[in-house]
Formats: sequence, C-alpha cells, structure tokens
Amino acid sequence: MSFFEDLRARIDAVDSVVSVGLDPDPERLPGFVDSELPRWSFNRRIIDATHEHAACYKPNAAFYEDPDGWRALEETVAYADGKGVPVVLDAKRGDIGNTARQYAKALDTVDAVTVNPYMGRDTLEPFLSRSEKGIFVLCRTSNPGGSDFQNLQVGNDKRLYEYVAQRCAEWNDHDNLGLVVGATAPEELERLRELVGLPFLVPGVGSQGGDAEAAVEFGLADGVGLVNSSRGIIFAGEGTIDENAYFGAVGDAAKRLKTRLNEYR
Repeated sequence: MSFFEDLRARIDAVDSVVSVGLDPDPERLPGFVDSELPRWSFNRRIIDATHEHAACYKPNAAFYEDPDGWRALEETVAYADGKGVPVVLDAKRGDIGNTARQYAKALDTVDAVTVNPYMGRDTLEPFLSRSEKGIFVLCRTSNPGGSDFQNLQVGNDKRLYEYVAQRCAEWNDHDNLGLVVGATAPEELERLRELVGLPFLVPGVGSQGGDAEAAVEFGLADGVGLVNSSRGIIFAGEGTIDENAYFGAVGDAAKRLKTRLNEYR
C-alpha cells in the first residue's frame, strides 16, 4: 500500500486527522523524565497517552540532530510503528544530486518526509521516486515571514505558493505527494484547495492559533489529510509535578483536538 492509502486506513481506524508533533525541546521536558535518553522516554509516554487519537506522529528533525537525539528518534519511530501509527519526519530537506539522494535515505525508516521545493524538481526526485512513501512539499507555511517570498506575484494572476502547488500536482506521478499549508491564513487554504486536489499537512492549529474549521474543510482531499499540533499537545501538562497527571493532560489535549476537528469533517 502507498503512504496515503495507509494514512486513509489509519484515519478511518481512529476517526481522527490529528498529527501529533513530537518536538521534545530539552529545556521544556518535565523533571521526572530522567532516563539515559530523556527525549525517547518523553516521546514514549506521549505516544502511550495519544496513540488512540493520532492519525500520525510528526517528529521535527531539529530536535534530534545530535548523537543521543538520533538514537531517541530511532526508538521513537520504532515505538510508533509498533502502535500502528505512521510517522512523518519534518525535515524540510532539499538539495541537489548526491546530497538529495542521501537525504532521501531517511525514508528507509519513516513513512513520509517534508521537503523544500525551492531548488526544483530534480532535488525532489529521489523522494518522489519512492512511490510507497509520502512526500509533503512546503507550499504556504504558517509563520509570519512566509509571505516574504511565498506571496510574491508570479506572472499576472498567481502568487508563488499557488504556482508551487500547481507544479507539485504535475509532479505527482506516483500519487505520493501532498502539501504543507499553514492554518493561519484560511483564505489561502481555500484558494489552494480550489487549485489542487492534493492532501495537505496543516500545521499552525494549537499554540499558533490557526483556523481549525478551515484546516479541515480545505485541508482534506477525499477525506485524507493531517492537522498538526505539537506544543499544544505534548506540553499540555506543564505546571504539574505529577507524572500521571502530566501525561493525562497530554492525552486529554489530543482527544480535545480530535473532537474539535471532527466537528467539521
């Protein structure tokens, strides 16, 4: 099965489009996480608390780029796989030639990856050619500075992010390509849905205050898509010193987001 077929099955099984971002900022980990690999220990408890409500997990590579971090990431991916939950590595890779092929090896251990299209199709080909894997291309991001380039007009009638979306749709030879589209600009989400029928990975719902209704209404393609929350879920227990209460709050946050999004599905 392809990634998006697997994702559809997972969405149906748990009745959820929630993507839980696993971004274990070492400075925010609770004091009771004291194992040799604290990021792995933390992630394991997050997965235990949320897997019933998670369509996928999305670890951001930036939080793992050191020797202990890579070990923690490997353990995390294996544990999520054991729970039957796919993993999207948020790595935003994009480079040429041998470098791109090396970056694409990440797909040996995860189900999907985010990539940067700025350098063109040839830099994405090592990812796109893995037909069983998912590729989410950065299109319209949720950060305020995203408009610096993404909103530039191309030709007479399109913004750069719209052009990226259309080109990506043309590159989707293996039906394994989706777009990263932020939830903080719902009118742009709607515009992109009018242009392409690709699944979206929608960050920005949660601590960034994105529009949950728009994320669901325009983010899903034939019922398939993901709405991500990271800090709003994994740090929901901050302020308590009780371990069970902490991860209970994490599970509750994931369930609340699932319920909230399902109101619009």
